[in-house]
Amino acid sequence: MGYARNVIVVLSGEAVIAVDGAYGTLSEIAHALAHGKPVVGLHTWSFSNENTDDRAIIRASDPQDAVEKAIAAARSRRP
Repeated sequence: MGYARNVIVVLSGEAVIAVDGAYGTLSEIAHALAHGKPVVGLHTWSFSNENTDDRAIIRASDPQDAVEKAIAAARSRRP
């Protein structure tokens, strides 16, 4: 599957939780943000550019906080 796996993972859920990670995680974060999926980060990448800043990633303090924030973010997107 190669890199297509990252897109499949991201598009299969209502929100993404990024934990730590290397370039694959960064790729998943980018795909999620590009597709309007909320991203919750737990000790993961930090970045900014002219179109997106670090506030695009909802920061979590621990795994439970990450899950709670991901569920809340997913629910807030529903019509």
